[in-house]
Order: sequence, then C-alpha cells, then structure tokens
Amino acid sequence: MKKLVLLVAICGAALGADWKPMFDGASLNGWKEAAFRNRGAVTVKDGVLTLGKGRMTGVTWAGEFPKTGYEIRFEAMRVDGNDFFAGLTFPVGESYCTWVNGGWGGTVVGLSNLDGDDASENDTSTIRDFVQGRWYAFRLEVTEKSIRAWIDEALVIETDIVGRRVGLREAEMELNAPLGFSAYATVGGVRRVEYRRLEAI
Repeated sequence: MKKLVLLVAICGAALGADWKPMFDGASLNGWKEAAFRNRGAVTVKDGVLTLGKGRMTGVTWAGEFPKTGYEIRFEAMRVDGNDFFAGLTFPVGESYCTWVNGGWGGTVVGLSNLDGDDASENDTSTIRDFVQGRWYAFRLEVTEKSIRAWIDEALVIETDIVGRRVGLREAEMELNAPLGFSAYATVGGVRRVEYRRLEAI
C-alpha cells in the first residue's frame, strides 16, 4: 500500500508543476484590455475581474505563456446577458483557439475553430445551461496531441488535435491572443486565474 501511495505521489509531481496565480484580484497587473470594437468597461473589484457589456469585451495576458503542455484554471460567472461570458482564447502550438462557454444564445460550449468549423458546429460542441449569478470552475489542458476541458470537474471537451487545423473564428479574436478572456454582449466575472506547466513522466 505504501508503494502505491508513493507511486501516485511521484506521478502526480511529474504530471504538473505548482499552480501559478495570474490575477492578483486587485488590479489589471499583468493584463491589458483587448482593443475590441465597441467594447464595454473592464473593472477589478473585490477579487473579481468584470468584463462589461459591449459588442465584445476582453483582457489579454501581457506576460509570457507556454504554447503547449500546460493547464489553466479559473472561475467565471455570467452576471448579465445571454451569450458567452467566459471565452478563453489560448495558444495551441503556433496557433490559437477559443474555448467558448455559453455562446449562441447562452448554452453552447465548444472550441472555435477546428478544421474551420466553430464551436456550434464541430465535434466539441455541447449544450449546457448556465445559471446567472453562479460561479463555475473551469479547467483547460493543452498538449501537443489533445485539448481537454472541464467545468466543475466534469469533462466537457476531449479532442485529438493531431492533423487537425486549429484556429480562431474571426480575425478580431487575435486581439485576445496569445491568452485572454472575453465576453460577447454579456457581463462576465472572472476570478482565481492560475496556470501550470505539464511535465512528462
């Protein structure tokens, strides 16, 4: 039994480094507003980064971030509106992708884009109801071979990306790259943002 516990501990240490905070809860330190057209206000108060209602509102990470072999986790809430409140644009090797949460009228979860198809059309698309005013826990894992994502520890995306074309839905989303959060016509709250590198066993 002791050997099994030791093996689990060793594997766990090899799979992921320590989580590193990316948001101090008091300022936009390390982040910048994404220059989306007709964007809403971005504010920070009481540990929450709020993306105000506009056509598209977002923030972009201004520091270094890995291109693959990482996990990122955060909590997010739809404060007001009926569209995506926790869009996460993230690097996938030399390209980028967006994890849409609550899009297309408020319920679509998926990746935009895979092989030219957006989150409402490709094989990562699922339907989920999000309760307004409730915090959800999100976690994303990106490796050279796959993308996986969880909401409240439930696996919602698991897709092989080898040989697939990964990209952004529209050119404007490049303003959110290499890593950033966005909300569309909706007020979204984000907090407790952390990431860690994944290490080979």
